[in-house]
Amino acid sequence: MPKDISAAVREICLSFPHTEEVISHGSPNFKVIDGKTFATYAVNHHGDGHLALWLRSPPGAQALYAEGDPEHYYVPPYVGPSGWLGVDLDKGLSWLTIADLVREAYVEVAPRSLTAKLGPTIEIEPPDKTIDPEEFDPFCASHAQKKLGTIRELCLALPETREDSLYGNPCFRAGKKNFCNLQFSQGRLQLSVWAGKEAQATLTFDDRYSIPVFTGHNGWVDLDIHKRLDKDEAAGLIDASYRHFALKRMLKALDGLV
Repeated sequence: MPKDISAAVREICLSFPHTEEVISHGSPNFKVIDGKTFATYAVNHHGDGHLALWLRSPPGAQALYAEGDPEHYYVPPYVGPSGWLGVDLDKGLSWLTIADLVREAYVEVAPRSLTAKLGPTIEIEPPDKTIDPEEFDPFCASHAQKKLGTIRELCLALPETREDSLYGNPCFRAGKKNFCNLQFSQGRLQLSVWAGKEAQATLTFDDRYSIPVFTGHNGWVDLDIHKRLDKDEAAGLIDASYRHFALKRMLKALDGLV
């Protein structure tokens, strides 16, 4: 059977005693059961272009690898300052080397009762393909591109707007301020806009709407548009969000267009 890189990662990481896979912040994490994480599988994290493992590493290992061989290793975000190592999986590195590095990461966090019983490092049959392009970048899917095109048309018709990127996802700015963005959450495409606290309470009676964890307290809402995008509904949400962030001259120009 053909095997992709995702399957190879799981084959290695779950080969160690008493381990499990959990999802954290949208990424698969591998940890000792009831213990600490030793590896994170990071697929194009925030659009960084890496297909990688972030590994808990022994002291000094991060600098040794990342500085000595930047073609295959790097300092990952968030956990990098704690000494974790980013390991690219699709740039020709030996899978035996990858397995050895995962083993080192496991030994860093697992109790002695488990590491004392470790046998030889697992030797896997290397994967014969990478991963599905839509898994690496879900925005390359035709339905996502079509919906992005509609949102782009609505946003860029407003005065002084431009398309940008926010955490690797498309967003739209009024001047310098973000007023609309698209992202995938748990595999579903969502439109995110500012709506205000009062509108939040009303909109979320509809189960297509949800209050985002990080921006919800500021009045933002997410609308699930994975299956269907109502252009008129989106236009109303985008208009309200734009008006909240736009400068007076932008609003004057907008009202002149209406």
